[in-house]
Amino acid sequence: MKKVLLAGAIALFGLSNAQIAKGTTYLSGEINYTSTQDNNTDYKREDFKITPTVGYFVGTNLAVGLGVGYTNGSTTNYFVEDVKTKTTRDAFVIKPFARKYWTLADKLYIFGQLEVPMEFGKDKREVSGDVTNINTENKFTSIGVNVKPGLDYFLNKNWSIEATVGEFGYKNEKYKDADKSTDNFNFGLNLSSVTFGVKYVFGK
Repeated sequence: MKKVLLAGAIALFGLSNAQIAKGTTYLSGEINYTSTQDNNTDYKREDFKITPTVGYFVGTNLAVGLGVGYTNGSTTNYFVEDVKTKTTRDAFVIKPFARKYWTLADKLYIFGQLEVPMEFGKDKREVSGDVTNINTENKFTSIGVNVKPGLDYFLNKNWSIEATVGEFGYKNEKYKDADKSTDNFNFGLNLSSVTFGVKYVFGK
């Protein structure tokens, strides 16, 4: 029994020392498209997001990086017959971050990511029909702070699969041409908002 416990302790110690070295660089990113349509009400919702990301390990198991991307969302609805309302949101995204890894096994890591996402974009609303035609546009800026927990599994020396589960964060959104500002809080682990990504590591 003592030999089994000793062997287990040695194995655990060995696994816990698997580390990602300082100077390692990686490329990753997020791309996502969703579409929802209700044929009974002619409601349609589409969302698209792409954010390439580069990270650099400034210390053992500690990385900093930057994501730069674009997001678009649109909703189309018919509130009354022959009157269509379409709202669209386009934004340029900048996301600096810091990420800390902890080793679970030789190829498996858990991480916590602190990020400051910023969006610069515009909201558009179009109402069209036989006797109605209204177009409005408002520019906005948003900035937030998020903490995301996740897992990272290395398939080999250069490729890994990572997943985040929910987030803990805050976002403030301000509109340029209107006296309007909104605050959003998001706290909790959410299995319905799990995101997956693939990462290429240049050195490990």
